[in-house]
Amino acid sequence: MSKYVKQLITEHYRRRLEGVDSAVLVNVIGLDANRTRRLRRELADKNIRLMVVKNTLAARAFRGTPLEKAFENISGPTAICWGGEDIVTLAKEVMRFAKDEDFAPFTAKGGVLEGEPLTPQQVEEISKWPSRQELLAQLAARLMGPASTLMNALAGPGSTLAGQLKQLAEGEKAGSEGDSGSAETGAS
Repeated sequence: MSKYVKQLITEHYRRRLEGVDSAVLVNVIGLDANRTRRLRRELADKNIRLMVVKNTLAARAFRGTPLEKAFENISGPTAICWGGEDIVTLAKEVMRFAKDEDFAPFTAKGGVLEGEPLTPQQVEEISKWPSRQELLAQLAARLMGPASTLMNALAGPGSTLAGQLKQLAEGEKAGSEGDSGSAETGAS
């Protein structure tokens, strides 16, 4: 490969992954064309991109970026996955495909999280973390818990008082009806 072609490829990698700070490296060698197409389509549905790269050119392209450390000790054919909602969603999808027998021998090779290299085991651990949406739901539940308790505490005595006042009012109404009824009976 000529120096000019290598430079073009390096620039393409750099432009394509500009601004990306977290990614997962995978092995797609051994997948036939149909499974590779299905894999790419399902990843694209989750807004995740997959690109096969040449390790040496990728290492050169990502020098000085958060992705630099991902390619430090990588050997063999590699593809890079990036995108999705966050690194947790990305790791969950990669591990889902890695465990699916239909996509064997697809595996995670490592990755990078905000400039820190990840091993395949760490990618698997990240896939077990709650996603951003799950964390937001948990946070909302925790924030709503005290407010709900406070509202119940404030509403509890008020509803008890309202119930007691209603009973008193009904009792007085029943008593005044009983008095008028006995007055009529006594007059006859």
